[in-house]
Amino acid sequence: QVQLVESGGGLVQAGGSLRLSCAVSGGTFGTYAMAWFRQTPGKEREFVVAISRRGGTTYSGDSIQGRFTISRDNAKNTVYLQMNSLKPEDTAVYSCNAIFGYLNYWGQGTQVTVSS
Repeated sequence: QVQLVESGGGLVQAGGSLRLSCAVSGGTFGTYAMAWFRQTPGKEREFVVAISRRGGTTYSGDSIQGRFTISRDNAKNTVYLQMNSLKPEDTAVYSCNAIFGYLNYWGQGTQVTVSS
């Protein structure tokens, strides 16, 4: 059983920064590509960023515009999301996702609220 636990969410002012963490246990972390998604009530879940198994390749959703950076530390079984220049539109529940072929594991998410 793979478990993912997000942390680091909170309330920040527009233009501020926040770093989210996702700790993974119960699996082989280095075999999983990792991704962050976000969702606001009433809206579809949106892809944010992803990173390859060894961290050599990253992908970003169109709405990110270079403001967010994903990274991973395979020695700590943890993936991070550095969020800069935050906007009120970034307010959402952010969840991390572990991907291995057809397998997908999800955390419960952490709330990020950006005030104006």
